[in-house]
Amino acid sequence: MRTLGGEQVEEAVAGAVALLRTATDRDWRATRAGRLDWDCRYTAEHVASDLIAYAGQLAGRATEAYVPFMITLDGREDGLDPADNEGVLQVIETTGALLAAAVRTTPREVRAFHPYPFRSADREGFAAMGITEVLLHTHDIAEGLGLAYEPPAERCADLLARLFPHVRPGTDPWRTLLWATGRGDLPGRAPVAEWRWRNNLVIPAERLTLQGLTPAAATDLAAGGDGGFAWIDGGPYQGTRDAAGMLVKAYETGVHRPVWGVFVLVRREDGRAVGGIGFHGVPDEQGRVEIGYDLVEAARGNGYATEGLRALSEWALGREAVTSVRATTEPENTASQAVIARAGFVRLTGDGAEAGEDGGDGEGGGDGEGGGQFVYELRR
Repeated sequence: MRTLGGEQVEEAVAGAVALLRTATDRDWRATRAGRLDWDCRYTAEHVASDLIAYAGQLAGRATEAYVPFMITLDGREDGLDPADNEGVLQVIETTGALLAAAVRTTPREVRAFHPYPFRSADREGFAAMGITEVLLHTHDIAEGLGLAYEPPAERCADLLARLFPHVRPGTDPWRTLLWATGRGDLPGRAPVAEWRWRNNLVIPAERLTLQGLTPAAATDLAAGGDGGFAWIDGGPYQGTRDAAGMLVKAYETGVHRPVWGVFVLVRREDGRAVGGIGFHGVPDEQGRVEIGYDLVEAARGNGYATEGLRALSEWALGREAVTSVRATTEPENTASQAVIARAGFVRLTGDGAEAGEDGGDGEGGGDGEGGGQFVYELRR
């Protein structure tokens, strides 16, 4: 799987600095940065500020707010002159190196505070945001200074699939990224006036976390990879790969809605992935939404499926658009029926005995209410 980590942060910074060094003799304060209301000098300082802020969040493990510090390049305590344009680029190089180091040394399961949209991000999220800040603001400065700049298409595609899961990717990743951040136009798409990062949603449970699958991770899972997760032996289960494939198709056609997608069940104790769970789509007109799930065989019998189903159902029922959550299972799948019953669901339709209580964890969640499946519902 292509990852966004310390190496990619350093590459983005190196490319930006190499270009901007060709224009350090220009007056950056007197030149507007592209479509921004900022001048080029302020924009460059902003890049450095973002990079050090993201590094601080990861290094300090901040969970409630930004670490309360900032940097300034206006002057020095020793009385020397303020940093010139070359000095600003040196600061960008330094803060980029600090972010890269923080990303490399932060464990995968650590999440630190970032306000948009779910008040946290992991190391890859901070790396992606840092890279995007570098690419976009280098574009802004270059546009103001009349320089040509275009980062690698592959990197832009990675950023879109990690931070802009709601955006149909398009054929030109760089132009799509510029459009998605209000910096350009795309044929057939309305201009973007406001935008925010879309880091993945993580839902906490007692022994697990339900970690939202990004299109980038889903693409890797559907292709036979691990999606960036450390799976227990035998994982992931085929159902998770199939669900990831459906997520990728939704993303490519522009209909993916991240919070109504797929989640990976990850154990808190060791950070190992044990299964997948997710929605079959957005809530319908009656406010009903359906959940499906599966577990790696080696993880079954521990109550993980029940815990995950409860957590995701509670989260869904807390949304205004949802009135009920449904789950379906085959009549012969008594293990899955037990999971659904323990999670508090009531059976609505289907022939055969009531849900068993054998204590197993099975694979659950069909594709609809037909074919003799049992249908269960949990209401608000």
